[in-house]
Amino acid sequence: MTSRKSIDPAVQSMLEVASAEGISTAFSRVDSMKPCPIGRQGACCSVCYMGPCRMVGKNPDELRGICGARPATIAARNFARAVAAGSAAHSDHGRDMALTLLAAAKGEAPSYQVKDVKKLHAVAGYMGIKVEGRSKEEIAVDVATKALSNFGQQNGELTYIARAPKKRQELWRKLGIVPRGVDREIVETLNRTSVGVDQDPEHILMHAMRTSLTDGWGGAMLSTDMGDILFGTPNPVRSKVNLGVLKEDEVNLVVHGHEPLLSEMIAAAASDPEVIECAKSKGAKGINLTGICCTANEVLMRHGIPSAGNFLNQEMAIITGAVDAMVVDVQCIMGALTELANRYHTKIITTSAKAKIPGAMHIQFDEHQAMSIAKLIIRTAIDNYPNRGKTQIPDEYKNLVAGFSHEYISYMLGGVYRGSFRALNDAIIEGRIKGAAGIVGCNNPRSTQDAGHDYLTRKFIENDVLVVQTGCGAIANAKQGLLTPEALEYAGPGLREICEAVGIPPVLHLGSCVDNTRILTILTNVVNEGGLGEDIDDLPAVGIAPEWMSEKALAIGTYFVASGAYVLFGGDSPVDNSPEVTELISKGWEEKTGGKLEFVSDYEEIFRRSMDHIEKKRKALKLGSWAPGKYSRTFVTAQERARRGAAALEAEQSE
Repeated sequence: MTSRKSIDPAVQSMLEVASAEGISTAFSRVDSMKPCPIGRQGACCSVCYMGPCRMVGKNPDELRGICGARPATIAARNFARAVAAGSAAHSDHGRDMALTLLAAAKGEAPSYQVKDVKKLHAVAGYMGIKVEGRSKEEIAVDVATKALSNFGQQNGELTYIARAPKKRQELWRKLGIVPRGVDREIVETLNRTSVGVDQDPEHILMHAMRTSLTDGWGGAMLSTDMGDILFGTPNPVRSKVNLGVLKEDEVNLVVHGHEPLLSEMIAAAASDPEVIECAKSKGAKGINLTGICCTANEVLMRHGIPSAGNFLNQEMAIITGAVDAMVVDVQCIMGALTELANRYHTKIITTSAKAKIPGAMHIQFDEHQAMSIAKLIIRTAIDNYPNRGKTQIPDEYKNLVAGFSHEYISYMLGGVYRGSFRALNDAIIEGRIKGAAGIVGCNNPRSTQDAGHDYLTRKFIENDVLVVQTGCGAIANAKQGLLTPEALEYAGPGLREICEAVGIPPVLHLGSCVDNTRILTILTNVVNEGGLGEDIDDLPAVGIAPEWMSEKALAIGTYFVASGAYVLFGGDSPVDNSPEVTELISKGWEEKTGGKLEFVSDYEEIFRRSMDHIEKKRKALKLGSWAPGKYSRTFVTAQERARRGAAALEAEQSE
């Protein structure tokens, strides 16, 4: 049944088409591809060619690899290597953004310019760069150069470590996990975890934590800032989401991947009158630009460009038969796309020097010629429009509001001249808002698509917990209508009151996966505002990845733990074979950093543990509970209204 595969009605309808036509998708392949139970639990070591060694047997205490490595050492190595790979992915993204900013500032990439001077000045302030009496180009050169130095430096500290709460900085220094340079820590992880080097699981995992910080407080945070400088800091925009945003009578061009450098240019080029006339000459009414995955989030939050969906929607978009070209760069792009596209007219266009796919057309992107390349890609899609065959576009889409940067949150809570997080802190202190949950991460076809994101988000907002989201998790909830003010119908009385007063949804879209660092900044601002402790681990907040699948997720989860957060992942644990490592990343890390990482397969249990944690932190801060009936008539949630019946409730409240 398609409902077991996804709660998204558009995906369900496309899966029926795929089944009827014998089309292979991730949803069907996952049924035939059983996971290796040994590797899935972190019990397989393949770092040398004496093995691979499988850590299975009746006497776990006696298990050893050929080199003598214990199961805990092997599980820790595997975990650390995944963190290093995930950190490399997001940090390399940040490097490319800094390189483009540098080229733009020097006039070598004329299609780009500094769009947000205020953000440029703020970032220069973080970096100790002078702004008075200097042009924006001069400042941008220094900012980009300083950002790039964070990747290659061999000693010292990453620049943005200074942005963390003071108490957190002191703790990192005490633990010896402040990153020296992005590249150095990633390389050292690979060295430490190769055969015959680091054998101590705890020691390995502490360096994994250090490496993850190069992502959260390094490459990813730099990427977010460089993107804001180049393309503008996001403000809330209205748009639409799901496969129903594809159009029958227009050229459908889908951007997919993670880096906004090309997608920003395509967004600009798609509105060029000459390009639009070219589309009309082929019989189309215009050009319809949409996105998949994190590239979708980038152009959504800055331009309001509709999203066709999240990770598991990428094959479904092609099965509609309406996509004339899908343009990809790096990360989360399925290798099956080209074979699938061959059944239709869709052209898959790769653009990155780092990523090619057999069978795809390759148009090399170069930031120095960005606009001309963007127009070439669009014309390729236009030329393909007449080749369309039968189309089956589901009539499924939802409205959404996206683009809540931490700067905008500060503005909306205090205005232009008095922007701050005071109102949010006061709402938490009073108990109107019990706490916050960051629900982020991918889809995984071994889970029902979007179900975990939807269930947990509804439970949290019903219980007066503000939800912030990024990436595919945000799109999952957008497809269910939860990223709109109308979702307040499902919110508890305290959260609803605050959101109505401020004019925001109860679920805030903060951007793409690299923009998880906006959550770190929000948490830091809340700490610095006062009244809720001295560090991130004092806050009544949790982080959750219900349907994770990527190494990047492990890197993100680990840097949040290192920052003091309680993090829960849905599904199986990649270190399940080692009770020792399981203990180290939960209780062990909690003793050191105040944060911990747990893997829990049941969504209800994730919610229960999260609320227990939030209440524990509220109790430690000596925060009270809010009694809405003391100030106004009894508030009734949508769930309670449905359960008890609207007529009965109206009679109660009229008495």
